[in-house]
Amino acid sequence: MYFLKRLLTWWNSQTISTQIFTWRKGQKVGEDEQGNIYYQTADGKRRWVIFNGEIEATRVNPDWHGWLHFTWDTTPSEAPLVKKSWEKPHQENLTGTDATYAPAGSIRRPAPVARSDYEAWQPE
Repeated sequence: MYFLKRLLTWWNSQTISTQIFTWRKGQKVGEDEQGNIYYQTADGKRRWVIFNGEIEATRVNPDWHGWLHFTWDTTPSEAPLVKKSWEKPHQENLTGTDATYAPAGSIRRPAPVARSDYEAWQPE
């Protein structure tokens, strides 16, 4: 069953065909802090990532995203982007998880926050 999943689906892991292509033509160019491994072909015309764990595009940080999409030619391991003091660390998309942002007063919060800036209208 595991072989069939790998043969036909991409969301469980890399497919067999991707693994064979990576083995034959891929040149490893780097790895990020999450353990995702980045490859390119010898001629540099194709670039791809093999995810470590869940396959979620938002797990690719901005440095590697720019390299994958040919925004720049050097890898982040060769020329890291300069980080600003106000920049937050990269975070994957949390939609649908318990860590999803819920503003004050949202019914998704375990205990709604008491608000002093709002007073409910009451008819006279």
